[in-house]
Amino acid sequence: MKETVVITGAGSGLGESLAKQFSAVGHHVCLLGKTKAKLEQTAAFLKNDYSIYELDVTSSVSVENVMKEIWNERERIDCLVNNAGVGMFKYAEEINESEINQMIDTNLKGTIYCTQRVLEGMKKKNKGLIVNIVSASGKYAKATESVYSASKFGVRGFIEALGMELAETNIQVFSAYMGNMETNLWRNNLSADKQGNYMESDEVAEIIVECLKPRKNLAVSDITIMNQIKQY
Repeated sequence: MKETVVITGAGSGLGESLAKQFSAVGHHVCLLGKTKAKLEQTAAFLKNDYSIYELDVTSSVSVENVMKEIWNERERIDCLVNNAGVGMFKYAEEINESEINQMIDTNLKGTIYCTQRVLEGMKKKNKGLIVNIVSASGKYAKATESVYSASKFGVRGFIEALGMELAETNIQVFSAYMGNMETNLWRNNLSADKQGNYMESDEVAEIIVECLKPRKNLAVSDITIMNQIKQY
């Protein structure tokens, strides 16, 4: 049976690119996101079979129901990719309560909820892979990204602690930290003159999937992919 890869935020950007990469190497990809139409657009690019699930990562109930549905239909989740994320980039005093909640609920709590729901099954099989798309903002704080960075630093802390909890298992935890990419997250928030040297999401996805390939006596726990001009 093909391995089952679950990707949140798969309707656009890096999530879409990762779905194409995982599909190209033969996996069944579960596309998760809030908008079915966007997930169907991603599905049109896939080389192998797939399934689509509407999911709100900010809702623990939604996450639990969707993950149960995947387990029931596929009888396995081999890889979870925590990719869903939002960002609003303003000075600290300008960020309103709704924007704060969106970033913390999606970026941090969404990662926690989804990870919790796959751990039981992975532990029973003593096998699995949890991939976390963290962003360089989880390593380097930056002006106008105070709450966004706080959410990503939180993800980093959660994942590092999780890695310690799973140290004696065959469940691998992997984190990707990358700079600005040609995705809506950055295009919608920054001026056009700052976007010319952004990384292509397809290239970033290719690097990530290459790092995840099984190798004898070797495992990559995290990777940092930066813009050549170091524009984090």
